Amino acid sequence: FFKFSVNISILIVAVVIFLLVLHRNFLGLSDFLKRELSDSNPLGLQPIDFIPAAPQRLADERNDKEISVVIAASDERLGGAIAAMNSIYRHTRSNVVFHIVTMNDTVDHLRLWLSNTALKNLRYRILDFDPRVLDGKVQVDPQKADTLKPLTFVRFYLPNLVPHAEKAIYVDDDIIVQDDILELYNTPLKPGHAAAFSDDCDSTTNKVAVRGAGNQYNYIGFLDYKKETIRKLAMKANTCSFNPGVFVANLTEWKLQNITKQLEKWMALNVAEELYSRTLAGSITTPPLLIVFYKQHSSIDPMWNVRHLGSSAGKRYSPQFVKAAKLLHWNGHFKPWGRTASYAEVWEKWYVPDPTGKFSLIRRHSEAYEAK
Repeated sequence: FFKFSVNISILIVAVVIFLLVLHRNFLGLSDFLKRELSDSNPLGLQPIDFIPAAPQRLADERNDKEISVVIAASDERLGGAIAAMNSIYRHTRSNVVFHIVTMNDTVDHLRLWLSNTALKNLRYRILDFDPRVLDGKVQVDPQKADTLKPLTFVRFYLPNLVPHAEKAIYVDDDIIVQDDILELYNTPLKPGHAAAFSDDCDSTTNKVAVRGAGNQYNYIGFLDYKKETIRKLAMKANTCSFNPGVFVANLTEWKLQNITKQLEKWMALNVAEELYSRTLAGSITTPPLLIVFYKQHSSIDPMWNVRHLGSSAGKRYSPQFVKAAKLLHWNGHFKPWGRTASYAEVWEKWYVPDPTGKFSLIRRHSEAYEAK
């Protein structure tokens, strides 16, 4: 009788444990489904697919810290986004989730590239960006309509892209990361600041002069101070600008301050009043960010945005400095996958060939260029 009672007790305990585990798994699945269903939003940013977990082998090697990284992926620059994501993934032990924003005609190509290469274990989410979101907010020249790049405005809509995250990192597609992205993610933001950028007066930029546009390292290089609307803002013209190609966002603060609506307001005002500098050579996404974040942003470590590698074909930095940089940024006309760019060989280390053969490197050899 005693043995029978012990066996019954063990059986009861086993059943209870089984039910508890089953209940816990059900709750986890329920939460996951709720997240998937709530991702759709009225701004035209629709989730297409999501890989929820890395294989157990990789999960064991990496820590549990989830880091949301947002990157835009246009078809003609898809190789850049692929190389950027590969460099981030290979340098971190953190649980990085890539939120890849693209257009409908690029989705199939992107999915093939991710699933049929060494990147198949990435955790990612593909979102389709509806350009109608920009109606009335961007000045479009009918003769140059094809020059408008809707995906450059993805960074304005971060809370819609990653609605469940408290923080996110935004990166352009022309970057390579050489250190653990967790360090950038942990950039301290001051109270009340919704983002941290790299200031253009930091030690790595050397006050770059853009041909035909004067110095593009202060506010007067981006905004037209002859316009009354700009003058009324009382922003000093010589204030250092910042680079919006890499930044960390506090999405809780972003939503509290309604940053997206503020940016859209200045976009619409520019359409009506032409507030941007006529000598503007850089991205038209920068001016509204400069206005909204005037003296209201924190700073990231300059080594996390060593930029202007694409501003000329020559090498502006020493090999030792490039090796020490945590993030390299080829902003400018000379992209490492296109025309001759400085340190393109560094970028190539992280490039994953296109399995469809659609994207190819169109670049002359540096020796041939130097010979000219």
